[in-house]
Amino acid sequence: MKDLLVVHYRRADPGGWGLHVWGDVAEPVAWDAPVPLAGEDAYGRFAWIPLRPGARRVGVLPHRGDTADGGGHLVDPAWNPEIWLDEGRDEVFGSRAAADGHAVIHYRRPDGSYDGWGLHLWGEAVAEPALTDWARPRPPDGVDSFGAWWRVPLRDPAAALHFVVHAGPVKDPGPDQRIVPAEQPEAYVDAGSPHLHPTRAAADGVLVLHYRGPHDDDRNDLDGPTLHPADGAPVRPSGWDSFGAIFRVPLPPATRTLRYTLHPDPAAATPGEWWTVETGLIGHEVWRVAGTAGHILPRPPAPDADLRHCLAHWIDRETVLWQTPGSLRHALVFSPGATLAFDDPGGPGDPDGHGGAAGVLRLSPGELTDEQRRAWPHLAGYTALKVDPRDAALAPEALRGQVAAVARDEEGRLVAATGVQLPGVLDDLYAAAATAPLGPSGRLRPRLALWAPTARKVELVLYGRGGRTVHRMRRDDTTGVWSAHGRPSWMGRDYTFLVTVYSPAAGRMVTSEVTDPYSLATAPDGVRSRLVRLGAAACKPPGWDALAKPAPVPPHRAVIYELHVRDFSASDATVPEELRGTYAAFTRDSDGTRELRALAADGVTHVHLLPVFDLATVPERREDRVEPDCDLAAMPPDSERQQECVARTAATDSFNWGYDPLHYTVPEGSYATDPDDRIRQFRAMVAALNRAGLRVVMDVVYNHTHTESVLGPIVPGYYHRLLADGSVATSTCCANTAPEHRMMGRLVVDSVVTWARQYKIDGFRFDLMGHHPKDNILAVRRALDALTPEADGVDGRSIILYGEGWNFGEVADGARFPQATKEGMAGTGVATFADAPRDAVRGGGPFDADPRAQGFGSGLAGAPNGSPANGDPEHQRAWLARCTDLIRIGLTGSLRDYVLPSGLTGGEICHNGAPAGYARDPGESVVYVDAHDNETLFDALAYKLAPGTSMADRVRMQVLSLAVPLLSQGAAFVHAGSERLRSKSFDRNSYDSGDWFNRLLWDCSLGNGFGGGLPPRADNEVRWPYARPLLADPALRPGCEAIGAARARVGELLRIRSSTPAFALGSGEKVRRRLSFPAAPDGVIVMHVDTAGIDPRWSAVTAVLNATPYELALPVTAPAGQEPALHPVLAASADPVVRRSAFDRASGTLTVPGRTVAVFVTP
Repeated sequence: MKDLLVVHYRRADPGGWGLHVWGDVAEPVAWDAPVPLAGEDAYGRFAWIPLRPGARRVGVLPHRGDTADGGGHLVDPAWNPEIWLDEGRDEVFGSRAAADGHAVIHYRRPDGSYDGWGLHLWGEAVAEPALTDWARPRPPDGVDSFGAWWRVPLRDPAAALHFVVHAGPVKDPGPDQRIVPAEQPEAYVDAGSPHLHPTRAAADGVLVLHYRGPHDDDRNDLDGPTLHPADGAPVRPSGWDSFGAIFRVPLPPATRTLRYTLHPDPAAATPGEWWTVETGLIGHEVWRVAGTAGHILPRPPAPDADLRHCLAHWIDRETVLWQTPGSLRHALVFSPGATLAFDDPGGPGDPDGHGGAAGVLRLSPGELTDEQRRAWPHLAGYTALKVDPRDAALAPEALRGQVAAVARDEEGRLVAATGVQLPGVLDDLYAAAATAPLGPSGRLRPRLALWAPTARKVELVLYGRGGRTVHRMRRDDTTGVWSAHGRPSWMGRDYTFLVTVYSPAAGRMVTSEVTDPYSLATAPDGVRSRLVRLGAAACKPPGWDALAKPAPVPPHRAVIYELHVRDFSASDATVPEELRGTYAAFTRDSDGTRELRALAADGVTHVHLLPVFDLATVPERREDRVEPDCDLAAMPPDSERQQECVARTAATDSFNWGYDPLHYTVPEGSYATDPDDRIRQFRAMVAALNRAGLRVVMDVVYNHTHTESVLGPIVPGYYHRLLADGSVATSTCCANTAPEHRMMGRLVVDSVVTWARQYKIDGFRFDLMGHHPKDNILAVRRALDALTPEADGVDGRSIILYGEGWNFGEVADGARFPQATKEGMAGTGVATFADAPRDAVRGGGPFDADPRAQGFGSGLAGAPNGSPANGDPEHQRAWLARCTDLIRIGLTGSLRDYVLPSGLTGGEICHNGAPAGYARDPGESVVYVDAHDNETLFDALAYKLAPGTSMADRVRMQVLSLAVPLLSQGAAFVHAGSERLRSKSFDRNSYDSGDWFNRLLWDCSLGNGFGGGLPPRADNEVRWPYARPLLADPALRPGCEAIGAARARVGELLRIRSSTPAFALGSGEKVRRRLSFPAAPDGVIVMHVDTAGIDPRWSAVTAVLNATPYELALPVTAPAGQEPALHPVLAASADPVVRRSAFDRASGTLTVPGRTVAVFVTP
């Protein structure tokens, strides 16, 4: 029923009481003929008062005869269409909870036993005396026919009330629960069920219908109507109250809709008018009056008509999905001028009720196909609505304006209007765009093309010495691509696009000047795109076309050195000052380049460059940057002043990791001595690294953008992933992209192929790859595999792919698509980072409050540090055993099906909620113990190794830790500088910590970076109490002897790996057949590899990692003539300790000193 005010009134003796009403009421009421309080609910009696249209002022006074309760109340039904009054109280309450002063929590257990169960309460809604401690929950206030119940006193009914039902440590159902009492005064909880029901009827799975017939004032209880459900047997009243008959209608599980009719004669076979109740819309208990449309109670919620929210999803040309009752009437409406408004639906300004729409696409209930459910799994539970075929031709025009979905009830009243998410229908209607040329192209006459199917208009803006000119672009209606052809003289000029399109965020048509998502070059700071011919001589360093690359290696043989362009040379005094921190530094002979050549000679195969695409957070012109102006080196090693000084210029200095993409396919300009020469200088860097014997990997970040400014204004709501309400997901940190949408996925593929073909990149590391669909990464793989030296100048099959396969955010667990996670990429040849061996070696996790939790490589085996984070000795032994198994899994290349000595497979051992072993072949695992994220390995060990550990032993544990990736069957990954004890002074997130905290010091006389002051406050302050005394300890600052020893030992491991086939078996089948882990004492891992037939020198190789402080003798079986001997590389080592490792024929044992990695070979 429209235009009603419902007044609830509670008193001890309601008989004879009524309401005198005045003001904007439909019918005047005489004092002696009050509106009767004919309704009855759990609060008391109620009356319903018809109003004039647009009523804003209504007076209400309860009375019986000449006895009045109070002096009357004025209410505005536009704000309070339902009010609660209480005997003797002057207040008008806007909710039942406010009138009651409490909420009620009900709890039902199948066994009916409530001993020991209580309610833990918190939140702003709860009155302070009712707040509880976990150890002292609130006991039940009583038990009724449903179960136990608690009456919770309230402080603010409009705030949140949080609660947990629990008995000691056991929660039921588990997750924390929440209600807002003003919206839901009661909550019904069933044991074991996560559903929180607002009424007893909902909890019992019934619909309770209160029906007031035309003669209920003088009814006979033997008479009355019968309720006829559309599906099911007729239902007779289960009782009567002052309002009328009460029907209890059982609902099948998951049923949200009841269609029914009422007939006054129980014997009559002909039903009356059909009605529908949507329990998801109005609840499980309703009050209806004969002869009137709709329900008296519950009052319908105010229409949700905020078009800034996009709750409906147009997934293809035929189908719209929306969480809306299917029995409502639905339509899509659109306006080319973006003039839709539902402030007064059906009123004088909107006579047709369509919000001023220029066009309507009618919708009717339908079903999702299996294919649609697979494509949109997160929407599979939504109501499917089908576009009327008669209206389908309107879709292209609708999509170029403002689109809204509208729902109305059986009376034609607006229930909801919302914006619409469009990616699905755009992919369907404009599928041909998948192969249309985009971006700049053309050899002599440039062509520019932009995909903007929803735009009303797109124009090209050209910049030159004479200013700017605007040029018309043509739209291809099949692809939605706008294009323009130009003259040869355009080459080298800057350009942008003017895109006029509907913006849901702005709620209107907007014209934005945007750069090209397919930009190949930009003006400094990416403010404009630039036309460039990548094949021009000015863009190539000498010898570029004939560049000879180092021989490719398969992923399982890769040794990857993770390096930041600026870190590499910013602190290198052997590089001219003007070249430090630039691409050009790689082309010079310097301490850094000499070290890179030495690493390549030892066995490093790839340099992994942190982001080098056009990033948003570093000014590209040197004169626009501001560096710290403090004498940082003169400050105390444990001071707060360094980080304060660095923070002051962080936003404008030269440093950032670069995970803030602006233009995906343009080299970053701040790394060039002149941003206008970035392409040539980038290529010169690649060529120099190749000549040093190193292939080049790019760290790419297609999962998010720094802001929405480049992609968002072109096709609003398409390139970025939207949440249920249409807001942009930010689980990655920033605006998440949506590579599951065809054209965003294509942008990823096209960009990677451009880097491979035009810049001769040898590998790609995908940031947060688990946010990509598996299909997208496989499409990248297919596109690269199609590149040939003859046609493209590169061998695409030699390009390696790996990424972060983490599973989190709105896409977690395949919520939207099969993801490119660790498990998802198994069997594809694309590798993912293995975090299990990292955590097992280091101990604890990256986000521990106490950073001293130890692992296999940090003293857990025989050198405890006394931290309570490590637990008691029994816990330490158990954790050490688990760390040992996690490392064994890592050494196999994280194989899922490898059977450990325990009998468990790698896939049966979990770490961080996922299988520790997941790969089919070892090349699908990137094994590492540190990276740019989190503390460096040296810093982690500084926290974790026992106080008093000598620097020599710290070096040994650093090398032992690095041995895990370097002797693994997977791809080995080393953070730049870890081979020389690099420290970031405990900074666990140095992305914006300037050159100071990110120093990479090739000159050992300058130290390793430790003692550079307390790390930046924002991400590290919680650990300052642990860091401060360590930074002040001079014994923890290594000198040249320690740094040189670490570098030499890591070099030996690299040479062993590169020269010994035992550490490159290649396939999961070979690893399972040839590699084993003989029994060993706690804190020791022995890995034996049968090399018969794959290494002509030796029949077996055995690696021993002794993490204990003690020299140990390990029994081995060695037939005569097959005595193990120390690997030739280690036999020639300058380390006298490792040279003590030996086989003793008399005792049949291998002796390995403490904190030592030894590799033995058997003839």
